[in-house]
Amino acid sequence: MSNTATRLITLIMLLQRRSNQKAADLSRELGVSVRTLHRYFSMLDEMGIPVYSERGPYGGFSLVRGYRMPPLILTPEEAVAVCLGTSIVVETWGSLYQEAAQGALAKIDNLLPDEQRNEVSWARRSLLMTGMHRASMVELTPVLEKLRRAIRELRRVSMVYRSSTHPEPNSRLFDPYALVHRWGWWYVIGYCHLREAVRSFRVDRILELALLSEVFQFPTGFILREYLDTEGQGQPQLRAKFCFSPQSAYIALSQRSLWETLLEKPDGSVEVSMLAPDMAWLASTALSFGPWVTVIEPEGLREMVREWAQGVSDLYLQEGA
Repeated sequence: MSNTATRLITLIMLLQRRSNQKAADLSRELGVSVRTLHRYFSMLDEMGIPVYSERGPYGGFSLVRGYRMPPLILTPEEAVAVCLGTSIVVETWGSLYQEAAQGALAKIDNLLPDEQRNEVSWARRSLLMTGMHRASMVELTPVLEKLRRAIRELRRVSMVYRSSTHPEPNSRLFDPYALVHRWGWWYVIGYCHLREAVRSFRVDRILELALLSEVFQFPTGFILREYLDTEGQGQPQLRAKFCFSPQSAYIALSQRSLWETLLEKPDGSVEVSMLAPDMAWLASTALSFGPWVTVIEPEGLREMVREWAQGVSDLYLQEGA
């Protein structure tokens, strides 16, 4: 258990659950010494929570008869929302907040009436969120922990970063403002001294990270939600148009979120357009659909897809030789 407040709440719940408990048993449950346990009893007494003891083989520590902690008033739906929230914290943050989330859920479970507890048990069996990460949390956790500390302490960091468009990594100083999980990836948002602007970086692309002794001032005008809503507006975008054959039209129709526009043609084919930051992104998208899609425009994209497709074909022909 991580702190005194947590142990005090747990101690109250243990005493409330059963009277006449031995000091040795309580100290073992709390993971503290008997001497520390007696100090906790003194703290409860100062807080006005009555604890008394009885001597003898059947004696022990108890709450004064009739004392109960106030019930936690939650509807069954609210109890489930809390349960699902802690599950999402564990899934998203992994070991960084796993113990805290599980501890919070255990405390709530001790205070809930039977109806809410049964609803939570059902939710934990039946409602599950998983597969949120597209990178290994085992590898990310040490980096996330450093970034979380840097954000909390307003510490500048130095990092070596490899972007998707430049094979050679570069070093930069960075003031981290926030961690954001979206689209299956972790991103850190902050001020990049190399670009002299606020930028976002994918955490799994950080090759090296070090906390510096320098501190920074969090900008008073920065609002994370507003930044995320407008992040892509100032970046250049390329537009491409694709055609899905009648036999593969269902593929385009089932992935409407990818397209800027979608037009179903009388012959059963589907024409779509999409925006992307660079030509390589568009070419990768086109090739990911294999022979089911044809690039209509721009011509430069058609040429890139032809060259890439020829390169792939040559590679497999060489392997078969």
